[in-house]
Amino acid sequence: MALTLHGTVSDNTVALDRKTATPLIINGDMQIAQRGTSTADVGSTEGYITVDRFVFNQNGNPSARFTVTQDSDVPTGYGFAKSSKLDCTTAQGSLGSDDFLTIEHRLEGQNLQVLKKGTSNAEYLTIDFWVKTNKTGTYILEIRDIDNNRIITSTYAVSSANTWEKKVISFVGDTTGALDNDNAHSLQIAWCLFAGTDFTSGTQRTTWASRVNADRFVNQGVNLADSTDNNFFITGIQAEVGNFDSNSIPNFQFEDRTTSLARCQRYYYVHAEGLNKTIGAGANFSSSLLTCSVHFPTTMRSAPSLDQDTGTNYFRFSRSNNHDLFDSFTQLQRPSVNGVQLDNNSQISGTQGDGGSVYTYNSSAKLAFDAEL
Repeated sequence: MALTLHGTVSDNTVALDRKTATPLIINGDMQIAQRGTSTADVGSTEGYITVDRFVFNQNGNPSARFTVTQDSDVPTGYGFAKSSKLDCTTAQGSLGSDDFLTIEHRLEGQNLQVLKKGTSNAEYLTIDFWVKTNKTGTYILEIRDIDNNRIITSTYAVSSANTWEKKVISFVGDTTGALDNDNAHSLQIAWCLFAGTDFTSGTQRTTWASRVNADRFVNQGVNLADSTDNNFFITGIQAEVGNFDSNSIPNFQFEDRTTSLARCQRYYYVHAEGLNKTIGAGANFSSSLLTCSVHFPTTMRSAPSLDQDTGTNYFRFSRSNNHDLFDSFTQLQRPSVNGVQLDNNSQISGTQGDGGSVYTYNSSAKLAFDAEL
């Protein structure tokens, strides 16, 4: 489906010509943060942290550490309320040759067929975003085709310290290598924060080429880890099909919070968190086995894995004027994209056939489901 809009922005009159009605980037305005609003010691850990759909990927064994937060520092007057902030808490002035740290957004191939990748009609893809950092210099933005092991990169310059700047970067279409039309990880967009020589000693790939590690972050001129004074903010990330510049790029495509949350929950869904939060109806399948069904509010990308914060007596099963306290769900049964069955078969003692309610019993308890790329 194609959507063509016409409108104006405050400083330019532009024709808005979008080839996708739904934003390709999910949560580009950083509004949704199901995992929490602050995570420390990023660098020793990696993965999806704070704001949904953005993953921190590290290589090597960097000693640098960052705290990542959902922040309210945003460009003024453009409709944004949240950003993602990295604050360097442990510096690393000298990088190991195999060190790097990136922020990535990963996309399913079935949502990218509009790019016509691998055909003679391959489309440009333009990425634009707002960035603010004290660390001026040259950074690398990489697009990586996972299905065909290909990359293309571009530099962008941060010229004014501690000032929000909008960057618009167009990448030529790739006539080699079609993206798989499925729900798997096909393409990723990566913002490099630092990189060692194993990833900077080759040739910058400003046109599509087979991935060689030495080429990935060539001309990354900034080491964001070289001082604990360093920070990096980003928000307003969008991907538009077509070749745009700063004058022609369509306005950021805001989504209402309900829609944005549902799109995030396709990949990660927090079902219950905190004290006395309902999980669902449960039953004694046998005298020592609790079963509890959970139905998801939206269809997940794939049958998820269980993500739970557990501890002594974190959960409770109440029924027939009795209850059992238990530490965790010990089994995930029959997972599907629509729901799962959760069991505990180690701390339950009751009467077969009894039904009741299952809920959290500790302020630190959490029950979530992960189907991330």
